[in-house]
Amino acid sequence: MVDILGWFWTSAILVIMVALVLLLIGIYNNLVRLRQNVRQGVADIDAQLRQRHDLIPNLVEAVKGYAGHEAATLEAVITARNAAAKGEPSAAGEQKLKIALDNLLALGEAYPDLKASGNFQSLQNELGDVEDKLAAARRALNAAAARFNSARESFPAVLFAGMLGFGPEAFDRIAESEKGTVDQTPKVAF
Repeated sequence: MVDILGWFWTSAILVIMVALVLLLIGIYNNLVRLRQNVRQGVADIDAQLRQRHDLIPNLVEAVKGYAGHEAATLEAVITARNAAAKGEPSAAGEQKLKIALDNLLALGEAYPDLKASGNFQSLQNELGDVEDKLAAARRALNAAAARFNSARESFPAVLFAGMLGFGPEAFDRIAESEKGTVDQTPKVAF
């Protein structure tokens, strides 16, 4: 009788340990999947910022021929683009670039020939599309970070997440996602 009781407790402890290990594996795999979604969101933002930065010199070149005496506007765009492409990127730097681009695109209203230019219109549409995709990528990143943080902070994951190396993900990733995304500044000369 004692042998059966000992065997029962040994089996029960073994089953509980196997269940605990399977639970940990499930929690770990779920958190890894969600963290990868956050990293994908950061990469999507990087791609959109790279595309935006690559379009700017083409847009400046298209405008230069029509609005040569608007050098201050063109210079502001180039300066803002170069500042966003170098050093420590920030939300303020990206905002300055956005304002400079808006001023550049407003030149299309002042110069009917420029507005009618197929090249300018194409670049303007492309830039608008990139801005829309960038906003969508930021929303997707925030949603992925929210899902990850919710899963990380839910029971029973909250008991093991820290010990498994999963820290919270930030919603505002500008400093991380835009750092080093634009490797070289194209040369744009007047």
